[in-house]
Amino acid sequence: RMKDDHMKNGQLKAAYNLQIATNSQYILGYDLFSNPTDTRTLHPFLTTLKECFFELPNYIVADAGYGGEENYQAVLEDYERTPLITYAMYYKEQKKKFKQNPFLPANWSYQELDDTFICPNGRKMNFRNYSIRTDKYGFKRYLKRYECEDCSDCPVRSQCTKAKSDKNREIQKNMNWEYFKATIQQLLSEKETGKIYRQRKIDVEPAFGYLKACLGFTRFSVRGKQQAHNEIGFALMAVNLRKYRLNKPENKGDSPNNRKNRRLKILFTIFGLLFYLS
Repeated sequence: RMKDDHMKNGQLKAAYNLQIATNSQYILGYDLFSNPTDTRTLHPFLTTLKECFFELPNYIVADAGYGGEENYQAVLEDYERTPLITYAMYYKEQKKKFKQNPFLPANWSYQELDDTFICPNGRKMNFRNYSIRTDKYGFKRYLKRYECEDCSDCPVRSQCTKAKSDKNREIQKNMNWEYFKATIQQLLSEKETGKIYRQRKIDVEPAFGYLKACLGFTRFSVRGKQQAHNEIGFALMAVNLRKYRLNKPENKGDSPNNRKNRRLKILFTIFGLLFYLS
């Protein structure tokens, strides 16, 4: 479903997922995808950037929509780059309420020699077995399952678990995921890398704003992925040209009418190219 559902009836509309790479609000590369979420686009998009546009930078910066074990693993191992990508629970885990909740397994102490966790009542969560989960895309996650030694007479059982009275509490830990989370937390807490990540909000989002608000590009006029790919390429080119003209020293501080005339010239040039190629 699209965000701009003006009919308010959940109508499904044909769409593409546009991915762009930016630097200083200039669009350096782009691609279109047919899947609705961003999680599955990072790996193929980085491949497209590397093969068609430019060599990947040292830091890959993206928001929490791209944070996942598979993406972290791809950036670190396949592309040999450093990911500055938050995950879904990152900001929540930084809050005082989360850190002081004794019933969350993330706050339990871990005894590495015994491979056990200590629950809020001081009882051991012993390792039980390994487990492998394979998602529909074929990616495997390796889990470790732990079970409490005895929850039968625990005074805080109702606060700790919703399991049946005849069962002990169980938890699952993905050690690869925990490692990636710790790596991201460390990177974002450092001054230099934290500054690079904070730059993302004022670098990527304005590019989409220029495209939609300033150029009025909110929908495609052609059908087919390749045709739509070509059309959005010209529109993104117009965004770059507009920003370049506005940033030229001789154009700063001029009147709104002059800026409007330059914008119209850029649009006519782009539409002329589209008409010529069609």
